[in-house]
Amino acid sequence: MMAPMDLEPYRGELVAYCYRMVGSFHEAEDLVQETMLRAWKARERYDASRASVRTWLYRIATNVCLTALEGRARRPLPSGLGAPSEDPGAPLTPAFDIPWLQPFPDARYDVETRAALRLALVAAMQLLPARQRAVLVLREVLEFSAAEVAEQLGTTVAAVNSSLQRARAAVAEAGDPGEVQEPDDAEARKVVQRYARAFEAADVPALVRLLTDAAVLEMPPVPLWYRGRRDYGLFMERVFEMRGTGWLTRQLSAGGQPALAAYAPAEDGRHRLHTLQVFTVAGGRVARNVVFADPRVFEAFDLPGEISRDDFGRGR
Repeated sequence: MMAPMDLEPYRGELVAYCYRMVGSFHEAEDLVQETMLRAWKARERYDASRASVRTWLYRIATNVCLTALEGRARRPLPSGLGAPSEDPGAPLTPAFDIPWLQPFPDARYDVETRAALRLALVAAMQLLPARQRAVLVLREVLEFSAAEVAEQLGTTVAAVNSSLQRARAAVAEAGDPGEVQEPDDAEARKVVQRYARAFEAADVPALVRLLTDAAVLEMPPVPLWYRGRRDYGLFMERVFEMRGTGWLTRQLSAGGQPALAAYAPAEDGRHRLHTLQVFTVAGGRVARNVVFADPRVFEAFDLPGEISRDDFGRGR
């Protein structure tokens, strides 16, 4: 009789893997559920002499992801679709027909390799063909051997090594920043804390002082994006003119990056969830802010839809 097979300890890392493959947290959870179901049905055919349970699960998950990605358009960020806007007053028209890249909610799963979940890297991975994407993650992030990856993909070691070289070159060309401070870095925390204080005070000059010269601001599902401290500052002035001052923020972590949940003031005195902002901090400055307004993203992070200042003070 076969010993019981406990697959649950692998769920978190599999969700992170599928997220890197497809760029959507909710879809990644669905794909892992499909992986677990297939593994459970095939458990009697599992051969421990050929592969560990972990390696076997990744083979199933890879096949599930590759099938899901067939004929699928990549998930971009606005900065991956064209040149930056030069008009901070441009209409904020959402593009709901685009399957936007989503952030990963760190609090949901205990994932060791958080740096490989950062938005810029996952966006760069989306440029790769699906099999190259799998090779890059399996070899570089999860550190499977070339032979193990070849077995998982049903190919040769030479083909895996060739795919890895092409994937590395493509990601490097996409310009993913390598030296990014994670949210548990003391300097990154201080930068985001200062940003949060300036944001809550609607102090645009203070916000601008915290930016790099070429700081990027993008706001999916709005396809517009801005580059540079001037346009960033002008857009933030517009935000406070449109939505008022007296915002509240809550700090959290997304894909190994510091993040803020931003709550806009409402007429009834409460504050309503407006955006989730994910920061790239480099060299003690904010180099990028990706501002998400998708309710599905809020749901993934378990964020309350509205709060009062007293409630917020107790839970901050």
